[in-house]
Amino acid sequence: MCPWTVIGVNDMKHLSNKIKKHECTKAHMTNTFKLAMLGKANIAAQLDQGYKISVKKHNEEVDKNRHVLSKIIDCVKFCGGFDLALRGHDEADTSDNPGVFLGLVNLLASLDSVLEDHLKTATVFKGTSKTVQNELLDCMLSVCKDYILEEVKNASYLAIQADETTDISTHCQLVLVLRYIDPHNNVQERFFEFIPLQNANADTVATALMERLGTILPDGQQGKLIAQAYDGAAVMRGAKGGVQRKVKDVYSSAHYIHCYAHQLNLIMQQATSHIPKIRTFFSDLGGFAAFFSRSFKRTAILDQVVAHRLPGTSTTRWNFHSRAVNTVYEHKENILRCFQTIRDSGDFDPITVREAGGFVRMMEDEVFCFFLTLFHKIMPHVDMLFSQLQKRNIDSVYITGLIKRFTSSIQTIRDSIPSGESSGSQQLPTKKRRGLGHEEQQLLAREVCDTILSHAKERFSFTKHLISSTLLQGDLFQQHSRTFPEAALETTVEAYPLLDKAKLKTELSLVYDNDQFRACSGAVTLLQFFLDNNLQETFTETVSLLKVLVTTPMATAEAERCFSTLKRIKTFLRNSMTQDRLNALAMLSIEKKLIRSIPDFNTRVIERFATQKERRAKFLYK
Repeated sequence: MCPWTVIGVNDMKHLSNKIKKHECTKAHMTNTFKLAMLGKANIAAQLDQGYKISVKKHNEEVDKNRHVLSKIIDCVKFCGGFDLALRGHDEADTSDNPGVFLGLVNLLASLDSVLEDHLKTATVFKGTSKTVQNELLDCMLSVCKDYILEEVKNASYLAIQADETTDISTHCQLVLVLRYIDPHNNVQERFFEFIPLQNANADTVATALMERLGTILPDGQQGKLIAQAYDGAAVMRGAKGGVQRKVKDVYSSAHYIHCYAHQLNLIMQQATSHIPKIRTFFSDLGGFAAFFSRSFKRTAILDQVVAHRLPGTSTTRWNFHSRAVNTVYEHKENILRCFQTIRDSGDFDPITVREAGGFVRMMEDEVFCFFLTLFHKIMPHVDMLFSQLQKRNIDSVYITGLIKRFTSSIQTIRDSIPSGESSGSQQLPTKKRRGLGHEEQQLLAREVCDTILSHAKERFSFTKHLISSTLLQGDLFQQHSRTFPEAALETTVEAYPLLDKAKLKTELSLVYDNDQFRACSGAVTLLQFFLDNNLQETFTETVSLLKVLVTTPMATAEAERCFSTLKRIKTFLRNSMTQDRLNALAMLSIEKKLIRSIPDFNTRVIERFATQKERRAKFLYK
């Protein structure tokens, strides 16, 4: 026993020497070792051989149960990934069609002896019941959401995309999609969930969004939300009482973005709806596909003579109009011959003959052929722009270039239309005529092009917070190097107060003067250049601005894709499913790639499943 514990220390002058001497004693070293090992060794494990055996047996059983559960999880993932029903009509052992899920489980059992033995002998936990399926779906959804939230936590900025619709069971659903840059510097648009709504008014939608955002962005992170994208409905875009205004009142940096793909549809609708002759042209054009779709006999003649089906038209998706225009233009002679065959063959009923005769007269009409040629020139540019606007990795800088090329192409078509003898300001004659003269046709053609140009300029004009895109538009760098864009910089800093104006100006000046940066065509390319060359520490403010631009969504195309998945899931998986199960199945279907990329996904699901509640089957190791 150390004398310090009996009489204490009263010679403080030599305390340090005594401590060093004490540290070398065997008693001190023994006590130090015992303290370090305190609680580390389990006496029962050291002494009781029977306990060791029981632990080993328990862990072997856990291994087996986890293996079986992992296979069942694989089956659930497969069904969710391909939108297949989990439950069969008759799941009895004697059923010839127990459903896809049980069919997959049985197939795996024929290839896996452990799973086969489990299914034959299991009494406590078989793993194929509806309850277990739903619990596994809950766990999968939680694992995916936690992974997405972790990525959002590490992202510099976040944008949300939302849209609402009714599913096939007439329930109002709001889809929420998150856009951010992940830790690997890739732009991600992640489906987060479907939110059930009592109605689609602004207060209901805004309240639902606020509740989710409170979970996604806890206190202190509200500044991360820099953009919110919806469609053009008044409920969403209202400047005073709309959803975007209510969200912006709480998240001050969340600027509103109108979906650019929707804007393109609005432009084309405006160009065609207010001009009666053009509206009539597209109405007549839609009749081609409708005529053949009503009869197999008519379609057989179409296949025989034209060897090409006619696509229908749509008032909301202008690529359908484009396909109809191009098909009729490219196969005009054969389609005309097809209608003439139907009219003159004597094998069709009077109604069909009468309608076919009307289409023959239509296709021989000079005005119809003129507008068909005009829109055959315009539609490819609309198609190209529409397809570009549907991409995920687009940004405001890239959009600027697309719109510039689109308007330039439409202007070229407009300039190619002969002006004739009458001036552009001359009004069309009010006298009723059977057809249009050449001058009237040309006047209408120029009006169509002027409408597209004016609406493109208005609807695609960037709002205040998107003027920042011009600061990083590669084709303007040379111009900016001569005259620095002070006004755009001022507007950018006003929209995003988080940026340091003085440092950003210095960095941009260096960017404008360097030829290597000018080859970058968009914000995504430019950001990647900075990251690849480890310049993010030098150009901190420029990289921050680029991340803002890249994170800002240009379209709600991802939300539209989620709705198509919603409709498929609701069709295949019955309308009576719970909302949690719907979200889980939607996550498995939409985010298949994400699920494959999550390390040890099955293990994470099993851990959550095992700790969800007390279970009779063993899934946790000792």
